[in-house]
Amino acid sequence: MATALALLEYDSVAVGVLAVDRMLKRSPLTLLRCGTVHPGHYLVLVGGSVAATEEAWSEGLAVGGDDGLLRDQILLADPHPALAAAVAGGRAKPEGTAVGVVELSSSPSLLRWLDTVLKAMPVHLVEARLADDLGGHAVAVIDGDLADVQEAVERTAGCLGTTGRIVGVSLMPRVDDTLREVLAEGSRFASCRQFQPEGGETVEETACSWDG
Repeated sequence: MATALALLEYDSVAVGVLAVDRMLKRSPLTLLRCGTVHPGHYLVLVGGSVAATEEAWSEGLAVGGDDGLLRDQILLADPHPALAAAVAGGRAKPEGTAVGVVELSSSPSLLRWLDTVLKAMPVHLVEARLADDLGGHAVAVIDGDLADVQEAVERTAGCLGTTGRIVGVSLMPRVDDTLREVLAEGSRFASCRQFQPEGGETVEETACSWDG
């Protein structure tokens, strides 16, 4: 049985909670994640068989769409295998020559882009973050050969949907080895430990002394 994913982003928390209730009553699928994200939006991620996910997705469209409060949405009937692990918080160390970072204003748009490029070319997903602590933005890090990563990044504009927009894009042809280690542990500032590049200055060497 195929496993599908659907992600819906609402402009209203109240409407998003209502959508979850109706989606769960309508279809026997798995509620993977749901909750508030900045700035006052509500994300709902569900998965299951194609039939069950389509039913729930259709119900979610009706709840928010009638009021104009469904900001963006995506139904992936056959998602790339890397997506489910990534949206659950999984990460990988970038091993490719080049690294690309894409930041979009919509989480469904990010999943749409990732599913497209992961299926179309040999790039690897390092990390995907859906709006958490990002001011409503969604961010993905990919790696691979330079030509493949560059082509993947260039496809961003074609995956934005109706409300998504590109916030920022970067391409690093020969990523720094220390940055590889940083990205392997995730992009959150709060969880980033101190890294000491070989031959680099230490904190003690660069610290200022206070004589007063």
